[in-house]
Amino acid sequence: MTPLQRFDVGPRMSEMAVHNGVAYLAGQVAGDATQDVGGQTRQVLAAIDALLARGGSDKSKILRAQIFLTDLADFAAMNAVWEAWVVPGHTPPRATVQAALAKPQWKIEIVVTAAV
Repeated sequence: MTPLQRFDVGPRMSEMAVHNGVAYLAGQVAGDATQDVGGQTRQVLAAIDALLARGGSDKSKILRAQIFLTDLADFAAMNAVWEAWVVPGHTPPRATVQAALAKPQWKIEIVVTAAV
């Protein structure tokens, strides 16, 4: 059994935990929330790429993705960015729901779990 590792530990949460060959990411949001949903999605996916790399994984190993959109009218624009990012033949199981996020300027939050 591999030891539990936590990354970017804060007083409320960690950005990622890796245990027994699985990386569990916290919900990722855009750093620059002034961008439209496409720009915010690109930022979130870049953050996911960076965290997965630190944990010894990558987007081809995502086991599950949960996407939270503040407005389902943004679904097509988000999907255009998502589909350009995912690895063909390795698209993960995914759920997308409409939700109110912690800050009103955030348009998207994504949570992933990945094999290491």
